[in-house]
Amino acid sequence: MKKSKAREARNAAKVAVPGGSGDAQETPATGTVDTQETDALDRAEEVSRAATELAEIAEAMYKAAVTRGDIAEAREKALTDLAAAAEARDRALTERDAIANSRDRAAADRDTIANSRDKAAAEREAIVGAPRVAGRGAEVAEADGEDRALEKARLEAELQRAHLDALTGAFRREMGRQALRNEIERARRTNGKFVIAFVDVDGLKGVNDRDGHAAGDRVLRTLAATLRANLRSYDPIVRFGGDEFICGIASIDADEVQHRIGVIDQSLRQATGVGITAGLATLTSNESLEELTAKADAALIEAKRSRGE
Repeated sequence: MKKSKAREARNAAKVAVPGGSGDAQETPATGTVDTQETDALDRAEEVSRAATELAEIAEAMYKAAVTRGDIAEAREKALTDLAAAAEARDRALTERDAIANSRDRAAADRDTIANSRDKAAAEREAIVGAPRVAGRGAEVAEADGEDRALEKARLEAELQRAHLDALTGAFRREMGRQALRNEIERARRTNGKFVIAFVDVDGLKGVNDRDGHAAGDRVLRTLAATLRANLRSYDPIVRFGGDEFICGIASIDADEVQHRIGVIDQSLRQATGVGITAGLATLTSNESLEELTAKADAALIEAKRSRGE
């Protein structure tokens, strides 16, 4: 439409020259100029349209870029939210572990208090009961005393068994961890020497597959007895997992502990045909039981790797 109007305006402006008939006629030169102008205007209009299209394309590209920027910003925000959620989850796990540790310590404290109460009650009964039974004769008093001693021994044995692994007689995991913490605190108050030995049975699965689980149980019982025979009576021995044990040894250097582990390994091999691998970790200042256990576990893994297991 714009093109046709432009041509009409150009035709109306053409220069007329007198002719034989009295009508206006174009001279050849004027017609050529008008044609060139028309072509130039057409090209200008085509350039204008092309420029308009380019502007529209540029605007679309700009909108697309803005959209991509929004998507990138949303992705960045999502990543930030995920990182915050992971951090919150880590904090929650740490708090849960702290609560569990506090609960373990509280349970151990309750056991200690209960034992003290039982002991005090037994002593009180002995003191109060002596005058009462004196009139019944020495024989009756002696019998009552023996009954009370037997009952006390039975209760103490039941309490002890509640914290011990039924198969091996070692501490169960939770009570054993409390016993290890107590030994660490005692070591810090004295000479600071304390070593964790993380012990694992070599090839127990093969024993179970070849000879049955009863044979595997015999290996575990033998190992626990061998550990007890080569460590001191007050060194905690904890059954940490299926064939994993943790031993806490105070006031002894790591070299001496390594020597004792070698003796235990040889004794177990002679008795059962399988041995053990152990990882040792020495206590440093401000180190928790969990950190010390992780060090010993890493040493155990490295020892197995060095032997190609």
